[in-house]
Amino acid sequence: MSEKALLTEEYGVRGRDFEHGGEASSKIKNVLKKLGINNTIIRKVSIASYEAEMNIVIYAESGKLMLEIFKDKIRVTAKDKGPGISNINLAMKEGYSTAPPEIREMGFGAGMGLPNIKKNSDRLKIDSEVGNGTTLLFEVDLK
Repeated sequence: MSEKALLTEEYGVRGRDFEHGGEASSKIKNVLKKLGINNTIIRKVSIASYEAEMNIVIYAESGKLMLEIFKDKIRVTAKDKGPGISNINLAMKEGYSTAPPEIREMGFGAGMGLPNIKKNSDRLKIDSEVGNGTTLLFEVDLK
């Protein structure tokens, strides 16, 4: 039996829209604050959400972040229509990046996104199909 979320929100993210990059993760942070979630948990979810959102902005045409709050955990799913990740194990290594030079010049693409998501979550699952996009799901326990 699958657990029903107490709250579900969805936020659209546009690829290459650096001006609005970070807005979806800020909205998630504000929802968690309004609900009175512990600051340590808010920080973890906010960092991981921002990294996931910026990966969509940097690499994909478009995507979305979906927030689900359960009685015992927070789940965020980032789904994009992008190039996909050809080697997830390599992409998980700190410092590994496929970001083009112009993205790095903007201060992004340092290869810390996926490692930071992993560090700030209790569970992480990545499904990716080259040429089709990526779905990343992370959970943070409400302890």
